Order: sequence, then C-alpha cells, then structure tokens
Amino acid sequence: MTIDELARAAGTTTRNIRAYQTRGLLPPPEIVGRVGHYDAGHLARLRLISKLQEQGFSLAAIDRLLAAWHTRRSLSELLGFEEALTEPWSAERSERVSAVVLQSEYRDLAEDPELVGRAVTLGLLVREGDGFLVPHPELLRIGTELISLGIPLERTLDEFEALKAQTATIAARFVELFERFVWDPFVEAGMPADRLTEITEKLRRLRPLAARGVAAVLGVAMEEAVAQATATHLSPVGEQARPAS
Repeated sequence: MTIDELARAAGTTTRNIRAYQTRGLLPPPEIVGRVGHYDAGHLARLRLISKLQEQGFSLAAIDRLLAAWHTRRSLSELLGFEEALTEPWSAERSERVSAVVLQSEYRDLAEDPELVGRAVTLGLLVREGDGFLVPHPELLRIGTELISLGIPLERTLDEFEALKAQTATIAARFVELFERFVWDPFVEAGMPADRLTEITEKLRRLRPLAARGVAAVLGVAMEEAVAQATATHLSPVGEQARPAS
C-alpha cells in the first residue's frame, strides 16, 4: 500500500502516519524507487495504536510499551501478534450501493424510510453521500432470501436484531475463554517474549474454532427444532386419520 492507501485502510491521515514514524511507533516503509510501500503489518500497528489510544493510552505510553517488546523480540513477531489481534474476523468486503441500486434490488427496504433508518441503526447499512455502504453484504443477501420465502421485512429485521444480541453473548464467551486460559497465564508469567509466537498462533486458531463451534451447535439445534415442529404439526393429522374405535 502507498501511504494514502494505508491511511484510508486505517481510518487515519497521512500526517498521523508520518508523525508515528517520526516517533518510532511505526516502522518505515519499504522503499521501491522513490515510493514507500506499506504492508499488513503496518496496518495492524496503526489499528493497535488507535485501540490503545481509545483506551486512554498516550503516545508516550504506547511508545514505552512497544519499546519494551522490541528489546526482547523481533519486530516481525510483534507485528504478527498485532495483526492477529486486530485483523477483521471476517474476510468479507464491504460494498457500496447507490440509492438507485437499493431501490431496484431491495425495493421493500428502500420504499420505507423507517425501515431504512432501522437498518442503519442495526449496522446493516451506513449512509454515505447519496448512497449506502453495506459493511456485511452477506447479511443483506440472507435477509433478501428470507423475504423471498415470504417472511416480512420487518420480522426479518427483528430476527437480525435478536441474532446480533445472542451472537454478541457467544462471542464474549469465546473471548473470555481465551483471556482466562491463554492470555491471563501469559501475563502472570511476565509476558515472556519467547512465547509471543505461541500466543499469536493460539489467537489465530480461535477464530475458525469459534465459527465452527457455533455452526455445529446450530446444526444440532435446527435438527431438533425441525423434528419437534414436524411432530407438533403432523400429530393433528394423525389424530384425524385414525379410525374411530
């Protein structure tokens, strides 16, 4: 990435990037010709700096934290941990849709300003100029499929809101497991630099394990729910078909 591309990806400015480099918070780019090229490690570092600042850390404190790591571990290993910590859990890319496209492809939604507002509140849409940014297109496509089955749009949004709350609880449980049994022992041991690669690998493994676990349990639950619903709906038919004694 060029410095402009890096700034857009990190949600910051080129001025901040240069300032971080001057302070030593951000490694210099690889120079090819006369152009500096940045990679995913630089993006991860910027995201980490941003998160630490949001938690109240000053740049001086962040500098001391990173310096402590640099004295004990290579930069590539530190950036690898930062990348694992801050990279998105989904590889899905956001999409931008114009008001015209929203009207043609999602007519039921576009024609009701109140429902559009609710979709924005839920994070399904983000207003952007005269159109919208769709952070997670797959969610919008799933909603469209549900509507095509005959489920009302408003009820679909209800279900998404409930699902969002329930999955937030599930996510918190997986994070708590990692903190309690992986991260806290690491901290109690003094955060030994020679274990950083091990912690990074465990963090990366948690992502697919969480997704697989939820999918597997949901599959079992769906089987049981469908079987129960089938038995409930078919039992009156069986009663009617049974010959009178």
